[in-house]
Amino acid sequence: MLALDANEGVVAGDVDGDGTIDLVAGRNWFKGGDWAARPLRNIDDWNGYVQSNGDYLFDVNGDGRLDVIAGSFLPTEVFWYENPGDESLRLGKQWPAHLLKDTKKSQNEGQLFEDIDGDGRPEWIVNSWKKDCPMMVYRLVESSSVDAADSSNEKAENETADASDGNAKYTLVGHALGETANGHGVAVGDLNGDGKTDVLVGQGWYQQPESNPWTQPWIFHADWDLHSSLPMIVTDLDQDGDSDIIIGKGHDYGLSWWEQTGVDESTGKLNFEVHEIDSSYSQPHSLAWVDLDGDGNKDLITGKRYYAHNSRDPGGTEPPCLYYYTWDQKTKTFTRHTIDEGHVGCGLQIVAQDLNGDSKVDIAVAGKSGTYLLLAK
Repeated sequence: MLALDANEGVVAGDVDGDGTIDLVAGRNWFKGGDWAARPLRNIDDWNGYVQSNGDYLFDVNGDGRLDVIAGSFLPTEVFWYENPGDESLRLGKQWPAHLLKDTKKSQNEGQLFEDIDGDGRPEWIVNSWKKDCPMMVYRLVESSSVDAADSSNEKAENETADASDGNAKYTLVGHALGETANGHGVAVGDLNGDGKTDVLVGQGWYQQPESNPWTQPWIFHADWDLHSSLPMIVTDLDQDGDSDIIIGKGHDYGLSWWEQTGVDESTGKLNFEVHEIDSSYSQPHSLAWVDLDGDGNKDLITGKRYYAHNSRDPGGTEPPCLYYYTWDQKTKTFTRHTIDEGHVGCGLQIVAQDLNGDSKVDIAVAGKSGTYLLLAK
């Protein structure tokens, strides 16, 4: 265990530039090797949570060092925390906070930070638990080109780029994929096989336009109504040429994979056959899809988001757990393997990569059962 608080976000990267991977988890960063907690930022406690719903690394000011970008559940601002450099990191100083964007949008479940338009720069993809909230994606736009960017689609959402302080090279410019279709759960992937990255939410999925994705709304397909994980996983699991989905019920029992079986000719909806993976524990809120055991095939990592709703969810007081699942292509089934039971659970993010330089995939998680580092043997 590295720390114990209500923080549920964690990310990995070389923040001090020494060539080793470090961890960032809420209020602290942890130097690779000794893994001692070092201060990063203050976060307010709120109703059993902390007012932060994930950590993301990006060089915001172009100085060659990784900074932290973070949003929150209720506050509408997205802040970036400036990497203070060698001496301040050595002395354990906090990182200066700067406003990156006031989105004017609250009730945010979480976000993804992934490139969905193919320009090599990640987008800030925000998911709301409220079904009728606009589905917003924010582009990282160079500050010098903000005026041109604002002329694209921001009028409908009254989105203008904030003047970020801290000499930021980038700012966030918003685009509403749709005005009233959102809901708990988010994913990105090419769901319909047209070569474009789509966005999945709790109520269905947004189809990326053929061209100019930031000058128009995206077509929404109400193909389901779920209270799902962040993220869901979009992948051709059964290798039949179309995309399937792996979904956890974030606040209930249930982990399943959805086999895409074609398009309903009468309605145009995508058809899926649902296959249960596991229903023995609740709150598989966060999923990771990575080759954990080194056999060349990706594995599913998930576990219980301990006290996700402060014990009010079904099974909310049951012990935390963390598992990985291997996929058998012949039988089209998953087999569960235990990483930990009784101590380690999940929060809102799972790190799965080599963290100590031994070429094996390690795991880091942060949740209300603690921030943990699990090194592969």
